[in-house]
Amino acid sequence: MSPARAGSPGNLPFVPPASKKPASKKPAPAPAAKARATSAGAKESKSSDYSAKHLSVLEGLDAVRKRPGMYIGSTDSRGLMHCLWEIIDNAVDEALAGHCTEIIVALLPDGSVEVSDNGRGIPVDIEPKTGLTGVEVVMTRLHAGGKFGGGSYTASGGLHGVGASVVNALSERLDVEVDRDGLIHQMSFRRGAPGFFDGEGPKATFSKKSGLRNGGKVNKKITGTRIRWWSDRQIFIKEASLELSEIYDRARQTTFLIPGLAIEVRDERKEKTVERFQSTGGIAEYCEFLAPDSSLCDPIRIHGNGHFTESVPVLDDQGHMVTTDVDRDVVVDIALRWGNEYETVVKSFVNIIATPKGGTHVTGFERSVTKSFNEALRAAKLLKTSEPDVIKDDVLEGLTGVITVRLAEPQFEGQTKEVLGTNAVTRIVSHVVSSQLKHFFNSSKRNEKAAARMILEKVANAARTRVAARAHKELQRRKTALESSSLPAKLSDCRSDDVLRTELFIVEGDSALGTAKQARNSEVQAILPIRGKILNVQKASLGDMLKNSECASIIQVIGAGSGRSFDLDAVRYGRIILMSDADVDGAHIRCLLLTLIHRYMRPLLDDGRVFAAVPPLHRIEVMGGKKGEYIYTYSEAEMRKTLADLDKKNKRWKEPIQRYKGLGEMDSDQLRETTMDSSHRTLRRITGNDVEAAEKVFELLMGNDVAPRKEFIIESAAEIDRERIDA
Repeated sequence: MSPARAGSPGNLPFVPPASKKPASKKPAPAPAAKARATSAGAKESKSSDYSAKHLSVLEGLDAVRKRPGMYIGSTDSRGLMHCLWEIIDNAVDEALAGHCTEIIVALLPDGSVEVSDNGRGIPVDIEPKTGLTGVEVVMTRLHAGGKFGGGSYTASGGLHGVGASVVNALSERLDVEVDRDGLIHQMSFRRGAPGFFDGEGPKATFSKKSGLRNGGKVNKKITGTRIRWWSDRQIFIKEASLELSEIYDRARQTTFLIPGLAIEVRDERKEKTVERFQSTGGIAEYCEFLAPDSSLCDPIRIHGNGHFTESVPVLDDQGHMVTTDVDRDVVVDIALRWGNEYETVVKSFVNIIATPKGGTHVTGFERSVTKSFNEALRAAKLLKTSEPDVIKDDVLEGLTGVITVRLAEPQFEGQTKEVLGTNAVTRIVSHVVSSQLKHFFNSSKRNEKAAARMILEKVANAARTRVAARAHKELQRRKTALESSSLPAKLSDCRSDDVLRTELFIVEGDSALGTAKQARNSEVQAILPIRGKILNVQKASLGDMLKNSECASIIQVIGAGSGRSFDLDAVRYGRIILMSDADVDGAHIRCLLLTLIHRYMRPLLDDGRVFAAVPPLHRIEVMGGKKGEYIYTYSEAEMRKTLADLDKKNKRWKEPIQRYKGLGEMDSDQLRETTMDSSHRTLRRITGNDVEAAEKVFELLMGNDVAPRKEFIIESAAEIDRERIDA
């Protein structure tokens, strides 16, 4: 026996027995002192009364029922869902091993859940050490299963051997059916204890009894497992429930990770619904499903493997744990896809188990991908010598990625398996990512070369934007309260700061500025003039856009930033109104402005805050009627119809009819009445309902590639209405 530790509760210091000598006479204590002495004596007696009888030993699954949170995280809906994942994961492990092609998850009307698969079925023969059937061992013994290095599974999600037994311990009733060897083997449990029920549901009479019973015959070629359980409401809180949307997400995710596997989810609790999930494209298809934006290129697949050796306890033939050096194989499979936007979506998995908090595989990926991009950017001279290296956030901007690794017996941090802790995986993933990305960046294939260039340019621009934003932030910090406002001097701002009422008119040309300032309601309408045609940001880089004074002024005045950092709540105006001339040049300017908003301030379009003013094309002065009677028309067809109506009424009009070539031709009263007064004007709301189609049109009309635009113009020439051409 090892020597007792000083001060441990079970090893109190030795106290010799009291002497039999008569105690010396002492004066009796005062009443208060006597009371204190009695109290102190009681406390001493209570604290020292600690022996082996005070120790509790929880047998079998009692520990799970006493501390369920240790095994499933909580006793609310999250814990209930975790129980379902444990059973599903066991079926998925059969699919990973190549023995299962279909899993059915059924939520039944009586509150039970059934998971069935067509795998090999839980072993039904006798386990030599315990003398129990394989089914009973798996369902009643913690840390028992086929995933401890015995060769049944090379990679699996259920690794600790507690999943099924924990669910069993926390179930009021659990039924197992196994199809093997031409027979249906049945067994039931009540809160972890084996036996049989004499009827349906958890309220039926239960008899404790070990062993399987025969449930009939089945074709010898048919194998599989069915587990149905009723969660114990003594354990789970009343509000705990299974979320169908989460089950759908998990089923869809699993079928992406194991191509060919079919998972069917049946919800029979109220109205019967059936959803079936199956994928053949694997994680590349999963990338496209997760992506929140349009793609710069096809998903990049990274495959590889590595090896490491670790010392682990292994069961020998006698059932003893022996520390042994074991060679491990790690398979790495990653899909990466960069899009046009800024949001990052990265999912990581170990043996198809999601690791939402990452771990060593994600650490290896992030280290390597950042280093690889810096090397490629320097080699391609897309980063100047004076520019700093890109960082992880620059590389991850706009990235949708799925990172998966498969290995035997990974070390997770806790039963909930949210973080991978196997250190050797970091080095292996890092090496695979580095070598595969280097090959991709140096590829001589035309499509891969073009895709690599676009991705590298995006990352370089993200780094420059970050540096510019930091410099701007530092500049703003250095500003003192005595300095002037940072808003452009040419902005004629409104007095109100009520975003729900205010409007920003972006006006074409300085010539219209004076008229617009006189025509506006200065309380709620602000005017920002722009000089001619702004930069085409679809073709320009992000750095060029930031250097352009007109683009910078628009972003600055709107006040919500741009790109990934755009904050809709910070927008200074409730409406952004584009007011340009009613001619071809005006339409082109409006298109350029919309390109800027679509590319860098898209939430404005999504929120319906962008409008196009509709100035009139013609002013018809009616003669013979009231003095100063004018009619405004907004198209050639409307003008012809108006003239026909006047002719029918025998009214004459002054020739020639005034045709407005620009906003500057109107005086302030005319501009106010027709275009700016909210009670008379017409506005066209511009939205981004079909973002993908809009993106294609912007790229076609405003992008770098000239050939498709030329082809579009030639093909569409025959369809254009020549009367609409302002020539």
